Amino acid sequence: MSEIDPNHDEDSGIAVKEAAPKLKRPPLYKVVLLNDDFTPMDFVVEILTEHFNMNEDKATQVMLQVHTSGVGVCGVFSKDVAETKVHIVNEYSRENHHPLLCEMEEA
Repeated sequence: MSEIDPNHDEDSGIAVKEAAPKLKRPPLYKVVLLNDDFTPMDFVVEILTEHFNMNEDKATQVMLQVHTSGVGVCGVFSKDVAETKVHIVNEYSRENHHPLLCEMEEA
């Protein structure tokens, strides 16, 4: 008796190849700052330079976006990284007695 080839269909005489699994990239999340009337602009720039590695010019642009539009995007990250950034920024803001709010939303 011959060995059975698992990739060969005996009934039809056709070799069957398993399809490679289709991998899907995990969803990304935007980390955003929300405007308030109390947090100083320079504190927002500090948050952006220290926690999002922006240079002064980019941090100032994002801060002005937060100020004029009510919301500004700090970056786009995987879910775990975004959650961590939101937690760190919100905690840092509270420790410094500012109401600045950081949130995440699906990109």
